[in-house]
Amino acid sequence: MTLQPTPAPAPDPVVPVAPRPLRLWVSVLLALVAGAALLVSFPPYGLWWLAPVAVAVLAAATHRRRLRGGAGVGMIAGLVFFVPLLDWTHLAAGWLPWMLLSFAQAGYLALLGLAGAWLSPLHDRLRALWPLTAGLLWVAQEALRDRAPFGGFPWGRLAFSQGDAPSVRLAVLGGAPLVTFAVGVAGGALVALAWRRWGRPRTWLPAAGFAAVAAVMIAGPALVPVAEPAATTRTVAIVQGNVPRLGLDFNAQRAAVLLNHVRATEKLAEDVRAGRQRQPELVIWPENASDIDPLRNPDAAQQIAGAATAIGVPILLGAVLRGDVEGEIRNAGILWQPVTGPDLDQVYIKRHPVPFAEYMPLRPIARVVSDKVDLVKNMVAGSTPGVVRTPAATIGDVICFEVAYDSIVRDTVTGGAQILAVQTNNATFNEAEARQQLAMVQLRAVEHGREALMVSTVGVSAFVGTAGQVYSSTGFNVPGVVLRDMRVDGPRTLATRLGHWPELAAVALAVLVLVAAAPLRRRRREDRAAAVESTTEER
Repeated sequence: MTLQPTPAPAPDPVVPVAPRPLRLWVSVLLALVAGAALLVSFPPYGLWWLAPVAVAVLAAATHRRRLRGGAGVGMIAGLVFFVPLLDWTHLAAGWLPWMLLSFAQAGYLALLGLAGAWLSPLHDRLRALWPLTAGLLWVAQEALRDRAPFGGFPWGRLAFSQGDAPSVRLAVLGGAPLVTFAVGVAGGALVALAWRRWGRPRTWLPAAGFAAVAAVMIAGPALVPVAEPAATTRTVAIVQGNVPRLGLDFNAQRAAVLLNHVRATEKLAEDVRAGRQRQPELVIWPENASDIDPLRNPDAAQQIAGAATAIGVPILLGAVLRGDVEGEIRNAGILWQPVTGPDLDQVYIKRHPVPFAEYMPLRPIARVVSDKVDLVKNMVAGSTPGVVRTPAATIGDVICFEVAYDSIVRDTVTGGAQILAVQTNNATFNEAEARQQLAMVQLRAVEHGREALMVSTVGVSAFVGTAGQVYSSTGFNVPGVVLRDMRVDGPRTLATRLGHWPELAAVALAVLVLVAAAPLRRRRREDRAAAVESTTEER
């Protein structure tokens, strides 16, 4: 009798093990680091090179987490970033509106964290896509935040941290969205470079590729040529009259604020006559230089007319105009001629008043939040771009926070603006807010190939060249008058011609990538379920 060998039992089917995320405490720590790195990449700190690092750290924190966990990690990073970034808002509105705004803005980073977690299976399978998807997700997140709710609040866009960075030059090709995309790609390359697939050998080729992508995105834009404006120059003076004291009650000081700007301009006229200063061809005053309506108040009109007559050139002044309806106002830039007075054909009315600051949506509900609600009047929005034609040059007038909105600035250039002028009032905020705003002016000058200026009641006021360089910057909370020969006009940049199309393309690609990742997520869920079932059977 021949004994037959017992056949070996069939091996158990191999159940794929679902990749694990970082430990929760590590992800939370990375979220804190990401938020802090984002914060200090912005003015007044200006460590712009930390922006891609922040993108990378946040991507690592959300990778492989469940959707809820990814959103939570993103929210933590958002709060660490936005609460201190927007602390200047509490000076005008109090701590509760500051917290509400910060939490609302952090919610967009929560969505970003959720999207990062959603794409984890895709990144595990094709790590080379991580730079692309990081750039697309950041552009899409900012596109949403810039528009909703109540017209959006673009403060804190990645692009606005890059005013002094090489990447700001990319704005000439695709505006702020392209700069954000480049920072996101650099961050995605860094996380792809750093993320180790444990248990698998590393090869030098992918690592070198990711390092090269990060380097190109961070330093490579220095080679991008910026637009050169025309050789024609005009001498422009900006007047920073200052206010008696900082704070929300600067409106109660409006007569003194107007007088400060009148006297500073008259002093400039004396210096011109004495040969101590050049004769300007245009004088620009900031937003709220005349909070007294000069079209209705003869005393205010007489003071402004005296200043214009003394200097002998037009003054583009920021004024608050009262409407016929009680409580309605308009935030305006008015061209005041030295002989004929206000040119009512050259008046710009601010198109994008700030919700909850210049007008009050949901006023009855907001009144529960803050007792300062009724200090906010109903500012009526204008309907036409800020194109103001002066004898010296055609000015692209942008008032205060409008500089953060792509289309509002672009509309002035397509309307014929030869110089960009940002009239602002920082008296209710602080120097950090003013320097963050100046970084936006730097990007806009590069984006549209137009020399630019920012003129503030209290500072910071400055001129900006088409490569983003800052000239003749004033101090904060001090008076100042600065003159500069500004080059006017020039060819339209690719960014100006393309408008919002690069951003729309990035958003469409981001949606496509999110949809394409759905089958991989479904497969990962099945693998996890199989792993759990296998573990249960073994027990």
